[in-house]
Amino acid sequence: MMNNNNNGSGNPAGNQNFNIEKYLLSGTKSAKDYILLFRNNLKNIVIISLLILIIAAAYAILAKNIYTSAASIRITNPYKNVLEDGRQNTDNAFLDRYIVSEIGVIGNYATRKKIAQALIDSFEVSKHKDMLPLISAQKGSSSHKSVNQIAGMLGGIISVEQNQGTDVVFISAESRSAFETALIANCAALEYQKINTAVSREKLTNLRKFLDDQAQEKLAELRSIEDSLMRFQEKGGIISFDVQSTNIIGQLSNLDAQKEAIKIQLSTSNEVLKQYKFFLKKQDPQLVEYLEGQTSQAYINALQQQLAELQVNRDIAMSIKSSDVDVSSKVKEYDTRIADIKQKLNSTISTIKAEAYSGNPDQVRDLAQRLIEEEIKNSSLSVQLDQLEKATGKYEGNLRRLPKASTVLSQYQRERESLQQTYLLLNERYQEAMINEASESGNVVILNPAVIPDSPSKPNRLLILLIGLILGPIIAFALILIKDHFDDTVKTPDDIEKEEIKFLTWIPHLKSNVKDNGFSPGLVVLDENDSPVSESFRVIKARIQQSSVDPDLSKIILVTSPAEGEGKSFVSANLAGSFALSNKKTLLIDCDLRRPTIHTKMGVDKKPGLVDYLSRKVALETIIRSKTNTLSFITAGTNLSNPAELLESKAMKNFLQEVKDIFDVVIIDSAPIVAVIDSEILAKLVDGTILVISADKTENRLMKDAVDLIKRDKATFLGTVLNNFKYKSGYGYYYKYYYNYSNSSDHKSKKSYKLKS
Repeated sequence: MMNNNNNGSGNPAGNQNFNIEKYLLSGTKSAKDYILLFRNNLKNIVIISLLILIIAAAYAILAKNIYTSAASIRITNPYKNVLEDGRQNTDNAFLDRYIVSEIGVIGNYATRKKIAQALIDSFEVSKHKDMLPLISAQKGSSSHKSVNQIAGMLGGIISVEQNQGTDVVFISAESRSAFETALIANCAALEYQKINTAVSREKLTNLRKFLDDQAQEKLAELRSIEDSLMRFQEKGGIISFDVQSTNIIGQLSNLDAQKEAIKIQLSTSNEVLKQYKFFLKKQDPQLVEYLEGQTSQAYINALQQQLAELQVNRDIAMSIKSSDVDVSSKVKEYDTRIADIKQKLNSTISTIKAEAYSGNPDQVRDLAQRLIEEEIKNSSLSVQLDQLEKATGKYEGNLRRLPKASTVLSQYQRERESLQQTYLLLNERYQEAMINEASESGNVVILNPAVIPDSPSKPNRLLILLIGLILGPIIAFALILIKDHFDDTVKTPDDIEKEEIKFLTWIPHLKSNVKDNGFSPGLVVLDENDSPVSESFRVIKARIQQSSVDPDLSKIILVTSPAEGEGKSFVSANLAGSFALSNKKTLLIDCDLRRPTIHTKMGVDKKPGLVDYLSRKVALETIIRSKTNTLSFITAGTNLSNPAELLESKAMKNFLQEVKDIFDVVIIDSAPIVAVIDSEILAKLVDGTILVISADKTENRLMKDAVDLIKRDKATFLGTVLNNFKYKSGYGYYYKYYYNYSNSSDHKSKKSYKLKS
């Protein structure tokens, strides 16, 4: 069976010891991670928080005062007109919807123009024009803005809201002037009240004119029929009727008057019914069809038929004015039967309403209720009109049996009395309309006018400062989180271990706290052997030695990094120094032939060096220089245009074998492995490779690419070293314990360094 192993870190499934849970959770953060992130960025958070607080304080100080004043008004249910039954609608849902529509009227542009004109009128007569900055054309000017300018501006100044659950509405206004805000709110309330009154009176005015036209028309017909009657009598017609004829004519006149009144009510009902059906079809078309079917069922029609017949017979009985006939008992009997039928009819209608309301919203229920009531009313009026027509037909039959002359006279008399009753009815309604029109003041009452406020409503300076104080750290930490989310750099040893990459140790990031111009931080392990940095290199040395039982397997060690400036040269030099301090004969070779630095750290000239030896210009003894008894080094030597060819040559392989026989440990400082191929060539020639990662600088992607390049062709990867690590990121216990322990020794003078190559 073929073993298809993949040693690259890009394929976690190829690792038999792969931890799937750790792989899936590698991108997540724990609570500890967030705490550490907060602590590591505390300085930035404090700076951003202070900046936001300063901005909030500046705004609170510089913001101009804004005053608010409100007038309260009450919007009651609109009045019914005189053609309706006068029953007030107390439905709260209907009133709420009406108030919402009226709030829209207050805020529309036409109303704002009227308010603007009222404000201009007040401005022109005001002695305090300087207190009206919104109306004034310019500051300190005696001229005002145009009506359109002020109307447009009022859209953002006036606000209207209903006091929840009541019929009270507040009209508020804002301005930099306390006097002006009260003036605007009061003008808005007064102008809306005028508009409401005008609209309410307009309905009654139209009704009054309609009734007046109808009354004048009936009056003209009445005068015409009286003239015709007079001319008929002057020609020798019958002057009077007997009692029976008089009763017939009287009954016909009453029936005709009732028919005219029913026709007027039926015409109004038809129009109202059409409107209800129109609006309800928009909400629920099926409900309209259902209600039409329910209200027209045979049982209801039969009850309405009986009711109308009894009512007509009762009215006819009550119209008999003969002393010989007592109709009171008959009328009482009719009333009892009418009440019984009405009860049955109301019970049936209640059942229909209950079924119609089930599962419907308030608006639909309200329309359904009105439609049901109007359907029943309309049907009842139609039945009453039919019964009146039938009754009229009976009396007309009796009238036709009279002599011809009496018949003609009876027609005149009948038309005159019918027109008299219709005219009196219309005139009565006309008088009611006139009274209602004169007394109509609308359905808006100003409860409390706006008053000049004593203190500004905006800005709330204390609240602004409090918000700035609270939001500052939140925004600052949010920015840190965003930065951290898009920051792909390695920050802690955890970031390395999460990628299943071998980790050796970390080297602390310290800044020098001693001014010493003559001191070079290149070899810290020699100058400060008991420092935390030196201890880190002893850890690296120990873990390299522990990685193999055979010392010869890790004799030549390559030190590289993914990119430039990550501290590989510093690590190479100090790792060599650490081996030298343990009495290991150690050689440090600068193989970074493109940008060599070892000669600088050692304070010597870079020539002659490795390039010169491999080019056979100098002997090996010439390029090997000594730093201490156990530490030697070789510089890069003369600049070379193509170092890769030289490093890949047989001479290089022979050179490494030669120095391996002479020294116990050979440390090679090479070029960044991702940038150029030099280190990738050397990784095949050495016993093991160390990758130097710089905390908060090296990207995860580059680190993984570098590890993949090292592991190619089965090169030995010893592990990674995290350089410039800030111990407070969560691993500070090691540093603190060591540092405190070191301070308790006899070494009183300490130096710390910022570790960079």
